Amino acid sequence: MRIAYALLDPGIGVFGTKGASVHVQEVIRALRAEGHEVIVFCTRTDQDVPADLVDLEVHRHRLRSGTPAEREQAVAAAAAEIAREIAAGGFDLVYERYSLFSDTAARLSAPTDPGSRTIPSILEVNAPLIAEQREHRSLTDEEGALAATRRQLHGASVVSCVSEAVAQWTREAGAAPGRVVLTPNGVNTTRITPAPRPLAAPAPDAPVTVGFVGTLKPWHGTDLLLRALARTEERLRLDICGTGPQQSELERLAAELRIADRVRFRGAVAPAQVPGVLHGLDIAAAPYPAGEHYFSPLKVYEYLAAGLPTVASAIGSIPELLGNGTLGMLVEPGDVQELATALDELAADPGRRAHLAVSARESALAEHDWRSRCRQLLGRLSSGAPTEAVA
Repeated sequence: MRIAYALLDPGIGVFGTKGASVHVQEVIRALRAEGHEVIVFCTRTDQDVPADLVDLEVHRHRLRSGTPAEREQAVAAAAAEIAREIAAGGFDLVYERYSLFSDTAARLSAPTDPGSRTIPSILEVNAPLIAEQREHRSLTDEEGALAATRRQLHGASVVSCVSEAVAQWTREAGAAPGRVVLTPNGVNTTRITPAPRPLAAPAPDAPVTVGFVGTLKPWHGTDLLLRALARTEERLRLDICGTGPQQSELERLAAELRIADRVRFRGAVAPAQVPGVLHGLDIAAAPYPAGEHYFSPLKVYEYLAAGLPTVASAIGSIPELLGNGTLGMLVEPGDVQELATALDELAADPGRRAHLAVSARESALAEHDWRSRCRQLLGRLSSGAPTEAVA
């Protein structure tokens, strides 16, 4: 198939380094690996172009600068322009990542121009963006955002949601239940692999490295991980891969806790470098705090594929993803002492770490590869999108 991939969110670069950009790249890779031609239409690119995507055709529609209200209007205008370009491009499918004020795919599923061809579409919904934007950023025209969202949900052939909480939100916002499918995040098991086996066993007194990969934002709980590290009794070090608005605050916290010499802040890391970072870890952490958890944690899928024993908060879809504790250790969200105890237990038990590593990798290969995710999703499109979840 000839697929138009539409991404109008001005906060997500196709070739960026944060999780959303990685998600975009992996879906594109999976679609291309399945033999489809993918052409991207976006409002932002960024500069970290992976070697295997250098040949990707990308049409960028630059948004004019201005006030928040003007930026919202610019996204809506770009949606109309991109829809016209896709309509003229002979595409078989539009795959759009849900973005505020965009209705690109909806315009193509119900064209108003006489003689225009209807193009089926998949709308990928990763979060209830209206509530997110209102709470964490700036939203001027909420009614306009809601209207565009409803057009998208009504027009999509398939509404693909990363979690059941997001799926429920789309139904409440107007998506036809029969078109909503659950498609959790996945992982590229070819790109993310376990570390090569060392030729010799590490020294008994060698420090154990705990790792966190992700954007440094409050809802990722990195501060909890620092506080837990300060309470651990084993020889543990922490490697933080990623940056974000909390980095300076977290660096100060590490100093206040007197663990700065045990913590490495790598800053932004290109996705191509993440597999190497994961190879340097002994334990991975996903220390989400208590609260609403509607997303599908990309980092945990990567931890599984890398064969890393993982300590994660028992929140949202994580317990199921970690086999209710058979593929990792689950702790109460926000419980610093329980997190510290779990890290100590894993650090002191290399045999258990080795067992979890093998089980984690097997799970990623069998259940969570991006290619199988996309293959199943396209199958739902051709079969009429029944409501059963994509496993």
